[in-house]
Formats: sequence, C-alpha cells, structure tokens
Amino acid sequence: MPVRLVKIIKGQSEPPLPSHLEKEDLKHLREGFDHTNKYFQGLVILSYPVTALRDGTDFFKVVLQDMDNSCSRINSINILIYGKMAEDCAQVVRHGDTFVVAGFKLAKSPTAREDGRHGCHLEVSEEAGSAIYIYSKERTTDASKTALVSVAPKYVYTPLNQLKDGTVVNLYGIVKFFKPPYISKGTDFCSVVTLVDPSNAKLTCSLFSGNLDSLPKIYKVGDIVRFHRIKIREYNGQTQGITSGGFASLTFDGTVGAPIVPRTSSKGYSFMDEEHKTVEDLRVWAASNLSISEPAVKLSGVQPMLFFDLTCQLVGKAKVDGSSFLLKVWDGTKCPYPTWKVPVEARDLEGEKVLLRRLQNLTVDILVYDNHVHLARSLKIGSFLRIYSIHTKQSSADNDDASHIEFHLHGGTGYGRGIGVLPESNPDVKDLKVFLESVDLSDSQDMESVSSVELDDTFYGDADFESDLERYRQLPVTVLTDHLDLNNTELKTILNSTAPQQYRIRAKLGTYKPQKLYQAVKLHCSKCHSLQEVPREDELALILEGPAIPAPNPELHNTSWYDSVMWITQDQKQRKIAIHFVRHDEILQEPENSLLMIEGGTLKEIWKLTKKFKCVIPVRSAEHDLDLLDLSAPFLFRGDIKYYGCKQCSTPKPIKSLSSMVAQQQQPSWEPAEIAQVLGIEPLRYVFIMKFTLIDGTGALDAYLLDYEKFFKIPASQILTTDFLQRKMQMIMNALCRPGGKLDDFPWLECFIKSYNVRDAMKHQVYYQIFDTTIVEDVIC
Repeated sequence: MPVRLVKIIKGQSEPPLPSHLEKEDLKHLREGFDHTNKYFQGLVILSYPVTALRDGTDFFKVVLQDMDNSCSRINSINILIYGKMAEDCAQVVRHGDTFVVAGFKLAKSPTAREDGRHGCHLEVSEEAGSAIYIYSKERTTDASKTALVSVAPKYVYTPLNQLKDGTVVNLYGIVKFFKPPYISKGTDFCSVVTLVDPSNAKLTCSLFSGNLDSLPKIYKVGDIVRFHRIKIREYNGQTQGITSGGFASLTFDGTVGAPIVPRTSSKGYSFMDEEHKTVEDLRVWAASNLSISEPAVKLSGVQPMLFFDLTCQLVGKAKVDGSSFLLKVWDGTKCPYPTWKVPVEARDLEGEKVLLRRLQNLTVDILVYDNHVHLARSLKIGSFLRIYSIHTKQSSADNDDASHIEFHLHGGTGYGRGIGVLPESNPDVKDLKVFLESVDLSDSQDMESVSSVELDDTFYGDADFESDLERYRQLPVTVLTDHLDLNNTELKTILNSTAPQQYRIRAKLGTYKPQKLYQAVKLHCSKCHSLQEVPREDELALILEGPAIPAPNPELHNTSWYDSVMWITQDQKQRKIAIHFVRHDEILQEPENSLLMIEGGTLKEIWKLTKKFKCVIPVRSAEHDLDLLDLSAPFLFRGDIKYYGCKQCSTPKPIKSLSSMVAQQQQPSWEPAEIAQVLGIEPLRYVFIMKFTLIDGTGALDAYLLDYEKFFKIPASQILTTDFLQRKMQMIMNALCRPGGKLDDFPWLECFIKSYNVRDAMKHQVYYQIFDTTIVEDVIC
C-alpha cells in the first residue's frame, strides 16, 4: 500500500523521518540549489479538490504555511501533487495538519503574483520517489495523541523500451559502454553511459555534476546501475538520458553471485528487499544475453598496437609539459618487451624513490594527454587505478635498431578512454593487493645502501631528456590514408620543384583563412569545378517568394502519380499554396518515407514540411507540366539540408520525370543523387575551402583544402545547420592553431599535398592542395 496510517503512542512514531533528511526553511527554497536530501514542513491552511489533468493524471493542490516564519510577508507555498499520491493525500489530509514533504521538485510558480505566495512551488509524485508525512490532529477517541500518515517512497522503474520524451523516470540498466568521468567544456564533470535491459532497448545517458563523487561509480562493462530522477529526451531521433534535479544513482557489480553492495557517495538512500531480486535477475539476464568481453590485460600479456584496460597501482607521477603527464604503474607482472621510459628529471618525479628503484623492472610509464592530465595530477601515490583504452605502440630508437613498447592514453574520451580510481574494497583491488604482496622482489637491487645521488643518476641526463621529449612531441595529429610509400619532403624542396607532383610533408599550421569558419563552406561542382557561395536564408526566402513564380494551375493537379491539395492563405497576401503528394502503387506513402512538391510556399513553410516528410521539392506551374524553380533555389529539401544544382552543367527535365522512379522501384528511397539524375541536375556538393599556411622550419607555403567530410570528419553539408558541429570544428582549428599561441607549441601535421599549374594569358602560378589526409579522432578532448 503506498499510503499507510501509522499511530504515535507515548510520543514515539513509527516509522520516523529518514535520518538523512534535513529540514529546509521556506526562505532557502530557491531555484538552482540542491534540495535532494531536504524536507519542508508546514501547516495545511488550504486544499483544493482532486482534479484530472488533460492526460488523465490526478492532481491535488495543498497550501502550506511556514510554522517558523508565520509573521513574514511571504509565509506560504503551493504544493502540487500528481498521480496516485494525489488521491491518497486528499483522503487523509485535513486543515491544520502538519505536512512534511521530501523528494520534491522545485519549480517557478506562475501564480505567485496573484496569490502572494512563495515564488516557487513544490512538485510531488510517486514516480519521482517523493515522500509525504502528515501529522494529523486527533480524529478518534483512541489513546493516540496524533497520527502519522506516510506516503512511502515506493519507486516505479521504467523499462528502457517504454521511455518517453520529456519525462523524468527511475530505471535499472546494465552498462554496455561507459566513459569514466572527465571534465566537460564547462566546470562540471561528465560521464557517458550506455545501458541495456531485458526489453532489448538501449539508452545513452550524459550525466553532469559539479561534484565528481555524485556521478555513478562504474568500474567496468556489465555493472548494473539504478538511476533515480533521470530526464529523458529525444535528440536526432535517438532517446537519451540526462541528469535532472535530484538525480541519484546506485551501482552494483554485475557478476552473478557477487555480494549486492551498492556503490554510492550518498549518505542516505533506499534499497528495498525486492530490489535485490531485480539486481540478481539483471545479472542472470546479462550473463546469458550479453557478450561482455573486457579488454583487460596484464602487463605480461601486452602486445604492440593493442588497446586494453589495465588494473594497476600508481607508484610514481610527474608533469612532462602542459598537455601530457607521466604515470608510473605496476601490476606485479613484467612486460615481455623493453619499455620506453619517459624522460623526466628526478626532482620532478613524485613517489618513494627507494620503491621506484626496486620496481624499475616491473613498472611501465604511461603518458596521458590533454583532458586526462587534470585527473592524473590529482591522483595519490599508492592508489589503485583502472586505466581504460591504453594504446601500446612499438617504436625504434633513433641511434640503434632496438625497439621498445610505449604506453599512451590519448586525449579525448573516444572508446571509453579515461582513468578510474578504485576503492580498496573493490574485489579486483583486493585480488591485486594479495598478488602484489606475493611478488618476489629479491632479484631487485637492495636500495638500503643506495644514496640519493646514485638514484638521481639512474634518470635521464639533460641531453637524453631533450632528445626524447622532442621525439614524442612530434607525434602528428593527422593520419595519412594512402600513398604510405612516399617519404617526407621539406617545404623548401617543394617550393623549388616543378609542378605537378605529389608530396608527403610534416609541418605546423601557422595560420589559416577564413578565420570565421562558416565562411569556409561553399558549393562545388565536381564536373566543371566551379565554386559558389551558399545562399543566405534571407536571399533564399526572396527567391522562393519572388514575383516571377506563377500561381498554381489547377489543371496540373491530381495526376496519375500524385494527389494535390490547394488553399488560400488568410493573410493580406492571400497566397495560393498547392501541395502535391507523390503516390506509390496508387497509395500515399507514410510521411517519413514520402516525397511531396510545393507551389507558392515560403521558406518557413517548407522547413515545417521537412520536419514531417522525407523530401520536399519546390516547383512552379508551367504550360503543360510542373517544373523546377530556377536553380538559384534548391531543387530538393531533405531534413536540414538544401540540395542545389549547377546552372552550367545541369539540363533540368520536367517534374513528370519523377514518375519513372515510382514506376520502376518497389519502394522509392528518394535518395538525392537519384532524384538529381532523373531530373537532369548536376548536383553541387557542400565543401570546406580553406587556405592553410604550413611551416616546417625550411620554408612556408600556402596549401588549399577542399574537403567534403574526410579531413575534419565533419560533413560540410551539415555544418551550417548544426551548432554542435560548428563548435567541434572550431575546437579542431583551435587545437591545430591555438589563437595567440606560439608555433613551437602547435602540433605537427603529416599531410599529402599535390602541386598543380594554373596558367592564363598574363601569368603562371603553382598552387598546392591537401589530399588523402584526415584529423585523428582525439585531436580535441
């Protein structure tokens, strides 16, 4: 029963308020503050009848007066109760009762000016895990002085296949993928978790918090999590979860038979007996239905070109430079290959020197980059770590043929890269500690007699330090996708060579144009190689609404392959708009699969149609058929993308040519390339056109970049309509050529460039273009 009547006899109440709850004053109830473990207590001075909202949800409103500040100008607040709790409370609450509410959501009150109450109200529901306690007046002749009615915090958990946009829910899930917490672009920590459950649905959650400890303590794939008050939203057609006010989590080991011990930093939480079975059932289901293969490897099992997770102990650390940091770790086993020792000076290395010396043949140096540096600095010597997606590289020294293994934790969070700190209570840590204590170090040098001077001599001298430091700083942030047989050529040599030729270069980006990256997007014809600007929205609106477009001709409506509707707008212009719906097999397709044509529509109206229909073609009435508009306008709208045709290379055909696609295909896919071909259009492609000034110490040259999506791994067609991609591209350029930075601090680019001649009657010039080169995935954090 969600509502229980509990009596108080001889001054004792059962159950008492949960010990983790703290009382909150009315004056402290403000938006933007965390009220997770708070409760508000007031006197019931007004209540309203239970009503049903439009969706059928019961709704009950109570007004509480702050008993501690009854003389204040504003001393009351509205409590809005939803769902089953509304009916339960309405049955028992009375005027003058003492009312306690916890687990509430604070929101701005739209009636504050009218009713003179607090500027916020409290929202309460069983689904959100809220709890209400009502100390009521004596209502019977029983010996009880007062009674307590408790609307218990009984949580409802939603399967992943029943999540709906805009709701705040509680759920259980199995971790299929996760990114350990990292610092976001703001000041918060962020963790990304992908969950599955027996409903065979999937949910990716982006969790943010200013407090690292409040994020889920996930250590490996297969862990089970319980999330309370997570908000669900739809983004780009995908269901996502994000943190909301009062978000809380528990994490459990997903191993069948392991103790069910919640991991959480919360001092107070509920975990019912029946939830033990939920965790056990999820464990069993995951063991039978999921392939949870962790790339966990011991140091004794590493191989070159491997990505793996490592559970280890930290014995030393040191700053290398502003973007990289050294971690010295061991796991009790020995790497079968010689390992690279990152060059640091002894005075910069934190850790017990005697222990470092004894373990020098068992430790490995892991170089961590960029966004991982902040956490690496804060790690305590002796702590136990799980480092995710370490990359092993095999390299050769410059002065001999000896090879060695390098360990890198690259920047960014792709593939779950990150660092997790494991508590000593973790089962893997317990096993590791037992193993480390059993390792025989007798073969290592006895350091009791070694002086600090001798110890310092074991580290790199200045010459070695500078040499190795320069070597790893020169790791490029680009990848070559072809022609790997070419050797590097200095820019000075290229500038003194004739064109056309192809080169492989290694250089830094001195500057680039345009600085405003949206100006880099152009329309390119691959047939005549012409370039043109992308029309602005205001220019396009004028084209679509221009006086040259005739009114729709009713004689061209409702043909054998499309149905038509026409109406007149109610505004002053009284425009005639016609929409033609293309049929297939005499049947209209589902909106998300259909193509339609529009006459007389504005740009705003066309964008509205693209939200529902797959493809929209703006047309006009000609004498005997519908025609495309002038190619200054797009020949097709699909999603957020406008498709243009080349005026010079296109020979537009009548719209009735599209009927052949309907007749020839079982189910038209309405791909833009197919539509363009049928209509005689040579499509223009969105490209990035940029000029890079490349410098390698021997010279500098300007190389042009003409890129559809290969170099940046960002489609040029989407950059103008997607804020996220615009920010990502700006971050990439800032990483390659930091504003106000020094060239020496910029990363190296390894590129292919080709030279070519451009001649006219007056002059001859040699130009250079970048090709078959792409940015590495983790160039940005």
